[in-house]
This record gives sequence, C-alpha cells and structure tokens, in this order.
Amino acid sequence: MLAERHGHAMTAALMFGGECWSGEHIDVRASQLAGGLARLGVGDGDVVAVMLRNDPVFVDIIQACRIAGAYFCQINWHFKSDEAGFILADSGAKVLFVHDDLWATIAAVAPAGMAVIKVRPHPYVMAGYHLAPEAPAEGPGYAEWLAVQQTYSGPALRPRGHMAYTSGTTGRPKGVRRFTVPPEQQAAQQILVDQVAREAMGIVPGVRALLSAPLYHSAPSVYAQQAMLQGSLLVLEAKFDAQETLALVERHRVESAYLVPVMYVRLLRLPEEIRRRYDLSSLKYIASTGSPCAPEVKRAMIEWLGPVIFETYASSEAGMVTVIGSADSLRKPGSAGRPLGRAELRIIDAGGEDCAPGTVGTIYVRQPAYADFTYHHNDQARRAIEHRGLISMGDMGYVDEDGYLFVSDRASDMVISGGVNIYPAEIEHVMITLPGVADCAVIGIPDDEYGEALAAQVVIEDGTDPQLTPQAIRDWLKNRIADYKVPRRIDIVTALPRDDNGKVAKRRIRDAYWSGRARRI
Repeated sequence: MLAERHGHAMTAALMFGGECWSGEHIDVRASQLAGGLARLGVGDGDVVAVMLRNDPVFVDIIQACRIAGAYFCQINWHFKSDEAGFILADSGAKVLFVHDDLWATIAAVAPAGMAVIKVRPHPYVMAGYHLAPEAPAEGPGYAEWLAVQQTYSGPALRPRGHMAYTSGTTGRPKGVRRFTVPPEQQAAQQILVDQVAREAMGIVPGVRALLSAPLYHSAPSVYAQQAMLQGSLLVLEAKFDAQETLALVERHRVESAYLVPVMYVRLLRLPEEIRRRYDLSSLKYIASTGSPCAPEVKRAMIEWLGPVIFETYASSEAGMVTVIGSADSLRKPGSAGRPLGRAELRIIDAGGEDCAPGTVGTIYVRQPAYADFTYHHNDQARRAIEHRGLISMGDMGYVDEDGYLFVSDRASDMVISGGVNIYPAEIEHVMITLPGVADCAVIGIPDDEYGEALAAQVVIEDGTDPQLTPQAIRDWLKNRIADYKVPRRIDIVTALPRDDNGKVAKRRIRDAYWSGRARRI
C-alpha cells in the first residue's frame, strides 16, 4: 500500500482557491469516478480525455484513472477544433471531460460514441479567467453525474498514468503510450521512481507542494501525480500569479514548488519591497523543466531564494534525465546537469559513435525509472528514434569533461516558449493554406521573458491583394490555431534560403536573430 511505502496519509490534501479537500475526501470521489468510468465502458488500458483548465476535477480524474487502470490524455484547452479533434480521434478516448464553456469549440469534432461529461469551472477558475457566468450546459454536469455513481468494485489494476501527445520533430502530434511494469518488478521500479521524484522535483513523503503550471503539460502532470501520492498537501492554482505565489508559499509553508523560467522572470520583476514582504524560508526545492533557464535569470533567483533552484533536462518520451542544482548551476552556467539516478546519457555523432567531451552531437538518453513506451498507432516512429537501447528527440549538445550536459540545439526546429513546446511545421501547414502565401517558415527568436518567441518569414505570391499584411495573417491564423501558436512577428520576404536538398535553411534564418546572444537555443 502507498501508506505503508511512504509512511504517511495515502493521498495528499488539495488546496484550491481557498478551499481544502482532505485526502480521504479525494479518495472517495476518485473511487466514485472510477466506478462511473467502468460503467461507461472504460477498462484496463483504455483512454480518458481531459480538456480542462487547472481545476479540482482534474485531480479527481488523475486519481480515478489510477484506480480504473486507464490512461488520462490531457488536451491543451487552448486548442481549436482541428487540433483537439485529431487527439480525440487518434487516442480512441472513450470518455471526454471538458469545461462546459469550451465544449462549443470542439463539439463538431467529438467522435461518435464517445461519452462527454461537461464540467462547470470552479468559481476560482471562472474568476481567474474572467469567464462570464453563463447558464449551465444542457444535461447533467459533472457534479450531478458523480453524485449518483457507485464506488469502484472491479479488480485491482496497475496504474497507467497520462498519455501525453507530443510532436517530437514533426507536424501531427503522437501519443506517448507507456507500458506497465510486470508485478514482480514493481517494487524495484518504485524505488527508481521515488528517486527521480525526490531529486528532480523535490517530492518527498509528507511534502507541502505548490503547482500553478497547467496540468495539460507533461511535467506539471507528473509533479501533481507524485505530490498527491507522496505529499501531505498540494496547493493547486488556477493560473500563475507572481505575488500570489509568494503569498501561498508563506501561508501554507510550501516546501516544493514547480515553476518555469517565464515565472522566474515575472517573480523577479516584482518590486523589491513586495518580494521582501513574504516569508519564503520554508522553500527547499523549486523544480523547473521544459525550457532552459537563462543563466542570469537563474543566478538572480538563487541570490534571492538561496540554493533551492533545480533544472532538469526531460521529454515526454524519456522522462526526467538530468538534474542540476544551484551550486553547480553557478559553477557551470548554461548546463542542464548530470544524469539523474540510473539514467544513461550519450552524445553520438553522425556515424553512430560516441563523441569526445566538448564535441557537439545528438543527445541519446535512457531513464530506467520509466517503463518503456510506444507512440500510439505509430510504433515505427518509436523505433526510429532508438539507437543502442537509447532514444533521442533530435536535440544536439555536448558533455563536458566532468559529465555535465549542455544543450546547444533543440529538436531541429521545435520552439520552447515559456515552457510550452511549439512545433513550427504544424503552424506552417496551416499558414501555407492562406490564399496569397507562396512560402513560409516559422522559427524561434530570442525573447527575454519567454526564452523564445515565434517569428515567421512569409513569401507572398505576385499580384496578391496588398491587404495581406502581417496583421491580416495573424488574424487569419487566430481563427484556426491556438493563440500562443500565432507568431508574434511576421516578416514579408522575397524568398526563403534553402539548402542543397531543397529544404528551408532555418538555421540561416535563425542565426540573424540569435547573433551576439550568449546562449543559443
């Protein structure tokens, strides 16, 4: 039992918007929800889709899917119909939980036969996102549906966790479907998982944790899962607010928090008198992954809060592979750290051989704490990223003479902005369908707050209406893709540079923007 393994209450209490639910209360709700899922036909290894903002119901679903042996598949709630519709169809989800104000966006693409349960956003969510107090959607909502469900009475099943969708280096996303561990290996595997949770996220038995990053992302989802399993309290926020974060740390004596570099920047921008107002001495660990943290930002955070800042190199496929603490970050600025636990890390050249220290090559990794995986409906793509038992996301980097990883280029074209993975090919595929656009390329350019921002270079066909301006292109894109995927900067050019093989030479485009920067993405 988890209580026996960790020596504390089985499930952490949850604090959200000033309300607190005990672990026992959450367990009851999760068991009812798991029973309801079973009666909707959800069985071992099936998929439950979740299109919610941070909300206590999200935690219900995470906990219930552990009981039901189902994967929960997070869908970014910013997605438009085509983006969400693809994941709903590809995942084969049997049930969708969706905030009722988001339903109209995706109703037309919901697969036939998929059960849909609409969730009224918690009042704290509505206030945080300034949602209008509209009339509830037709039919029973989540609260009414859950109230009449019976507790789960089926067999004990092995937890599956989440099935995150990630594009890696190509357009359409792929579902990362992780296998289960055989029963005879579970105890040994759990030791490795606990080590990763402790060293990469600061999650230890009884910890008081804080999370304001969106649960639809992989790393925050893992953080929440581990905090609920091992912690005594998870303080979940609807969205990030810099000053409120400090207030919550003081109020709840938070020991571990998950933040990303864009949040660091906003915290550091608070006036000095506000930052000094709060007692933050309880903080022991701030975990960050998803996007690299600029050395100067990390140094400022360490000078303010002390040696509590940790950064991890990770991916949905590989899990958390390296970690670097504050002292090493100051000693080796720009590094992503050394292998975590029993992780393996190799830098391999184009010929398949190991690179010497300091030589840039392709980063290949393996984290034994995580069970192996496949891409849902695309095992060929999974096999294609493996070499000598290790996998690569296409990232380039090197290891120094002390074994510290430095990432020099990320997954070819992928952009990480504020901790969010954005895949230019997906945006380009939409943009090229706009009448008048002859060619286009989307890249990441420097941004002091987000690390990277999106920029596009667009070639306009001769004779095109002069009203096809950068702003007109942005307005057109906003009706078809999530707002955060719409390039902030659009430059009209006469031609795009290309390599000898005919592919757009994005490195040559990026170089003009990144020239003179101490750190290159």
